[in-house]
Amino acid sequence: MDDKRIVVAFGGNASYPPNIKGLAEEQFALIQIACEHLARLLEGGFKLVLTHGNGPVVGNILYRMAKTAHELAPMPMDICVAHSQGGMGYMLQQTLTNVLHEHEIDVRVSCLVTQVEVDGDDPAFLKPSKPVGKFFTKKEADAMAKETGWKFAEDSNRGYRRVVPSPLPLRILDTAAIEALIYAGIVPIAAGGGGIPVIRDIHGEFHGVPAVIDKDYTSALLANQIGAGTLVMLTGVERVALDFGKPTQRLLSEITAADAARYMAEGQFPPGSMGPKIGAALKYLERGGRRVIITSLEHAFEALQGRAGTRIVR
Repeated sequence: MDDKRIVVAFGGNASYPPNIKGLAEEQFALIQIACEHLARLLEGGFKLVLTHGNGPVVGNILYRMAKTAHELAPMPMDICVAHSQGGMGYMLQQTLTNVLHEHEIDVRVSCLVTQVEVDGDDPAFLKPSKPVGKFFTKKEADAMAKETGWKFAEDSNRGYRRVVPSPLPLRILDTAAIEALIYAGIVPIAAGGGGIPVIRDIHGEFHGVPAVIDKDYTSALLANQIGAGTLVMLTGVERVALDFGKPTQRLLSEITAADAARYMAEGQFPPGSMGPKIGAALKYLERGGRRVIITSLEHAFEALQGRAGTRIVR
């Protein structure tokens, strides 16, 4: 296991928060800020592998497909995930390349369209839970559900969003290609949006399925498969907290996996908030990972020095 090799996972909102119009110029501007922080990590000698979420973007692609279905044949969900993976990966690749050039850091960046195997019998297919796309009012959501057959759920008291199946990742199929890029000194952008979900049939052939895999769980699996000593999951807060938002709120600097599991069982980390990150952290550590850091983008470098963020260790 390589302590200098780290997997850094961005949330989908990092480049597409709910308060933007969705213009490419807006997304490039946000990614530019993120890449300045990534350049600092590379200057520090870390070997980065980047992953990213795609919830807002893939949801918008699916919405666009639904609205034009009477004129153009809509693409299935796995291909929409591939579209979002390629588009977001391109923006991140180009922007990071330009930022590294400005900082005179001689490192190349490459985006890899990545397939991730899931279990076709995963119960998640029967219980859609992952929010994707834009927010709707209750009335709008009901109308869309009637028109398309989609499932909707309220998301963080901000409105209703479409929910889709989110099976657990079993295996990243392109690990050898990711390893080859790392060996060549290239920063890989891989498993975007949790990866393109595929299942393997009885003949050993792969086929896409309608789902969006949680990017934190895929990032954890990727970190294990490539022997990364650290998994960094970026979020909107500098540190994980107990009793979040309450007068008794307590920030956590370092906890063990056992502590994290206990707090999760007590309901400290809700499914729609910090829950998936803690769950992914525990999976990574169970499979032999060394440490997990959960922090905000602007504190990532300090967190890797032990001066910020929340560390979860075995």
